[in-house]
Amino acid sequence: MLERNLPRLQDPSVKFMSPMLNLNDAEKLTTRLVDVFADWSIPYDEMAAAVQAGFAEDAQVKVDVRAEGQRALAYMAEHDVKGIVLAGRPYHVDPEVHHGIPSLITGLGMAVLTEDSIVDPLQSVLERPIRVRDQWAYHTRLYESAAIVSRTPELHLVQLNSFGCGVDAITTDQVAEILERADDMYTLLKIDEVSNLGAATIRLRSMKAAAAERRGSATVSTYGPLMERRLFDEEARDTHTVYAPQMAPMHFRLIIPVLRKIGLNVKLLEHASQTDVEVGLKYVNNDACFPAIMVVGQLVNKIKSGEADPDRTSVAITQTGGMCRATNYVALLRKALADAGYPQVPVLAISVQGLEKNPGFKMTPSLIHPALQALVLGDLLQTVVLRVRPYEAVPGSAKELYDRWDIICQEFLQYSGYSQTLGRSIGYNSLIKRIVKDFDELPLREVDRRPRVGVVGEILVKFHPDANNHVVDVIEAEGCEAVLPGMLQFFLMPLYSSQFQYDVMGIGKTSHHVKKFATWLIEKYQAPVAAALKKTGKFDVPPKMKDLAAKADGIISIGTRAGEGWLLTAEMVELIEIGAPNIVCAQPFACLPNHVVGKGMFAELRRRHPEANVVSVDYDPGASETNQLNRIKLMVATAHKRHAAMAEGRFVLDANDVVGGTTAGAPLSPVDVWETSSR
Repeated sequence: MLERNLPRLQDPSVKFMSPMLNLNDAEKLTTRLVDVFADWSIPYDEMAAAVQAGFAEDAQVKVDVRAEGQRALAYMAEHDVKGIVLAGRPYHVDPEVHHGIPSLITGLGMAVLTEDSIVDPLQSVLERPIRVRDQWAYHTRLYESAAIVSRTPELHLVQLNSFGCGVDAITTDQVAEILERADDMYTLLKIDEVSNLGAATIRLRSMKAAAAERRGSATVSTYGPLMERRLFDEEARDTHTVYAPQMAPMHFRLIIPVLRKIGLNVKLLEHASQTDVEVGLKYVNNDACFPAIMVVGQLVNKIKSGEADPDRTSVAITQTGGMCRATNYVALLRKALADAGYPQVPVLAISVQGLEKNPGFKMTPSLIHPALQALVLGDLLQTVVLRVRPYEAVPGSAKELYDRWDIICQEFLQYSGYSQTLGRSIGYNSLIKRIVKDFDELPLREVDRRPRVGVVGEILVKFHPDANNHVVDVIEAEGCEAVLPGMLQFFLMPLYSSQFQYDVMGIGKTSHHVKKFATWLIEKYQAPVAAALKKTGKFDVPPKMKDLAAKADGIISIGTRAGEGWLLTAEMVELIEIGAPNIVCAQPFACLPNHVVGKGMFAELRRRHPEANVVSVDYDPGASETNQLNRIKLMVATAHKRHAAMAEGRFVLDANDVVGGTTAGAPLSPVDVWETSSR
């Protein structure tokens, strides 16, 4: 972000270094630092000594911090003083961030301790398992400190969190549950750019008064004991209806038959209503992102509305296993179900890594094989439909053809290649060729190609029409051709990045070989599609991951995997290069990683590709649909203007395209200019 958005860092005289480093592996860190500081020719032995000295100092600092914690506890016991464990994200210890809250607490006559001053990393006191998936080091410290506070009468915990931070939405709920289970108090202070401490002072005074009168909380957790977890077992598999949320219509309609093939009675919740979103807002921490609120709201409302029997219902949701909060959608869903009064409903968490064990479900090759075929076929249908629909000679003919092949693909996947519609079995390659042939031969109007508008962004908002307010329909209604990159690339990105993870950070010494093979194997599933599409000359061909990575490299590190990672930037470059420089970057408001890898890369993208006409559109429950539509329409107006100029051979970036200055040498988008001038 700094390198791509600060003009000073573009100065050739400035050497800006932001290498990715693994601080858990001293040997790999030494090797990396020798490479990073190659211009200074630091010998390996000297670097190794420096790294060892750094690790030793780090260990000593942690020992010193814990010693100070023990000293503070001893002082509190001697002087009968209450203590506050001030916990939160690591940067909350910065005085510029916490606005002097530690001084405010000491001014109230209470001691202040940090969570790492009372937590011994070698001696856990937290009763596990906990509801959430504990995947971050500072999360572990938070939960351990809450457990220690719950057992220590003279301590209370105050947690600081940041406005709109979805990861905080996970930790705050879990810390509250740990404390409330012990009938202890939990105080949360939201930190943002406002430095007025009046509200914080009132909260802390109230907490101190309550602590003096009694030990306990007026808040009652409805989740129940933290270790309770209703598993999706064999009985549920045989007797329950499993409801799955929508994410991408063309793809998930093909995934459902795959799950039915292995004996699950699965039903897809095709559409998300405003009521679903309202239920999500009621039962999900509102700092969580829009996709979490929508998906959880869909599933809970299906039962709450009376349409599903909670005693014969299970709900399914994917679990990414990555650093995104989506790994904890499962935890959010379990809490929401319990809070809504349905703790008996099993949650089937589906992940390739097998993060959770479910006796009634196993991720086997017999499931993975057709699931990969389903994703490839979904990408194929999406590509051919979007290409021909704006030009169809007979209105509705593209949808009619899609409906036919959608049914055939479902039959193919559920019945091992047999299609009742075709009246025979069909092979995977033949199916692909037939789909491409039929769409290639669909009668089209003899008209010029429309401006092409790509859609990228967070995976659910990008694909789910009810989440993005039907952005594809809007694009087509505005006289353009919509382009959506495939879904398979999202799953391939972390597999492909594994080589970088190993080479640069030494992570995955054995697994990176497996992931490299998996990437190669999955692209074999994609190969017949690429061949069939390329033969026509009409359709875009899905790129290989190595080519996508090359497009992103130099703009963003291939080691960037948070959110949609480097893939989002790569997709934007790919769209520009295939003739779709007009791009809608769809983001949930609270998805900070995607704002970094998406909007944060716009300046460099425009610097390299001045023709890029990119607009970022935020989607969340409170977003203005009118504002979203206006932003898209302004971008589309520019697209039409440039498209017409290109057709006449006179396309140049004129004064109307670049107004109000530049960002690090990159032109502002027309939407940015409009927003700047309107302020």
